[in-house]
Amino acid sequence: MHHPTHGGRAVAAEPKGEARATAPPPHHIRWRRRRGALPRERVAGSSLSRPRLVAVALLALLAATTAGCGASGTAEDGGPAASRELTVFAAASLTEAFTDIAADFTAAQPEVKVVFSFAGSNDLVTQIGQGAPADVLATADTGTMDDAGDLVTGPRPFAANKLIIAVAPGNPLGITGLDDLSSRDVKVVLAAPEVPAGKYADEILSRAGVDVEPVSLEVTVKGVVTKVALGEADAGIVFATDVTASGGDVDGVTIPDEANVVAVYPLAAVTASASAGDAGDFIAFVLSADGQRILADHGFLPAP
Repeated sequence: MHHPTHGGRAVAAEPKGEARATAPPPHHIRWRRRRGALPRERVAGSSLSRPRLVAVALLALLAATTAGCGASGTAEDGGPAASRELTVFAAASLTEAFTDIAADFTAAQPEVKVVFSFAGSNDLVTQIGQGAPADVLATADTGTMDDAGDLVTGPRPFAANKLIIAVAPGNPLGITGLDDLSSRDVKVVLAAPEVPAGKYADEILSRAGVDVEPVSLEVTVKGVVTKVALGEADAGIVFATDVTASGGDVDGVTIPDEANVVAVYPLAAVTASASAGDAGDFIAFVLSADGQRILADHGFLPAP
């Protein structure tokens, strides 16, 4: 239940490409007539001796049993095996929520296996434009989805988010707001300006009149969280849901609404998808009450 991304290609509920165990060919059996042994008994109407005939019969039975097991169409857990694959390209900030959504989606449609690629929204659009196979695209802003143009069909908003300052657990530097990020004593990391989280951070800092010299620019918002969690930076601007998803690896300092932005997340079917029906079903599930409940559980806001 794609396919997190989490920044590179990733996903969820997808046993793709598992190696098939191939049994070694049976050893050739040689029947020798030992000195003093009784002559081999032959079966009427056959040129095979009885021991050879029994061996052949056993091999035939084994082959039939193996073929029957292979045709059962069941997965390792005893459920029906997935017969179709759905590839979902999604913004990195959706990793945890979409992984849970895929689990519920595939529980309802076990014949579909969801494979995810989680990355920066801009990178995902670039990959699709270069011919990467994908069925659904979900971005962290409407601008990037607009940039996709004819690569997608029928974009629809499905969630919203806000930005927050990520700090080390316990907030050891006592950061209270955006103004503190301009201090030379605070190492700040941001998402790159072409990434939605980077665009939003630039907008927020500009609106607040705060000048920041980041120590690094990350290709995904998850990279910002990682830098702060590892102590390589003191603070970063991320989505509020990223702090929730960190599981305590970072804390959050709220950005007031008057200085904040509302990030709208759209999703759409990829025009070149060969699985339009399954893509439509996945989108419908995300927009359904069940999908919206999962998003809310992960801290996302309803789409405006």
